[in-house]
Amino acid sequence: MKVLAIDDSVKALKLLTNSITEVRPSAQVFPFSKPSELLAFAKETPCDIAFLDIQIWGMNGLEVAKGLKEINPKINIIFVTAYSQYAREAFELRPSGYILKPVMKEAVEREIENLRHPINQKTTAHIYVQTFGNFEVFSYGTPLKFNRSKTKELFAYLIDRNGAAVNINELCAVLWENERDTENLKAYLRKLISDLRKTLKKIGAEDIIVKQYKNIAILPEKIICDSYGFIKGDTACVNAYGGQYMNQYSWAEVPRWKFDGIK
Repeated sequence: MKVLAIDDSVKALKLLTNSITEVRPSAQVFPFSKPSELLAFAKETPCDIAFLDIQIWGMNGLEVAKGLKEINPKINIIFVTAYSQYAREAFELRPSGYILKPVMKEAVEREIENLRHPINQKTTAHIYVQTFGNFEVFSYGTPLKFNRSKTKELFAYLIDRNGAAVNINELCAVLWENERDTENLKAYLRKLISDLRKTLKKIGAEDIIVKQYKNIAILPEKIICDSYGFIKGDTACVNAYGGQYMNQYSWAEVPRWKFDGIK
């Protein structure tokens, strides 16, 4: 879930973004104080929700809403204001909701739970990773095709590591648990790493892989993942977990977070 937030008051903007993050820990929140910067960002980055202060210096929130609707007619607009007299004019733009200041997390939760345009992160996220049940990867709702099954498993293990760096020896031991660690095996693993990076590059997501000498990792903040949301306490992700995790892989029989005391 990608969320825009704008307010020309630093204190009010911080309160708003903190409330959103508290209600939806897995959401990516992009705060702005200038309407022009928010609109420019929205043109390049598809977002699901926009929390807009109505009284903003330079351009009011109603004008910003009109601009956002031109960019993305399905974006959920939630107006935030200290003045109830704007309600009638605001609702002519068919927003998703309306919050009076000071912003309370309960109000944010209510509006996110009752969006005009429901969000399906599997279809809206650049990279959506499904770990509950079978491991699958989607780019804007389209399954990502891997040239080799081992390339897909390599990516699955990096996702399981949640940003922790993994070295070549560990990867060989996990991906080929019954085979000897040889130079030929390491050479093949390097081919898989190259294959993974090429696969991600085709969809413009090669920057989620970080490789340094003999270590490799992913950047979790660039990925929407059901298990990452679960770990952060996202209600939808917690409810989605049915006890199955990356069913294809023996090394994933027990989710890693259970070793960390998360149930």
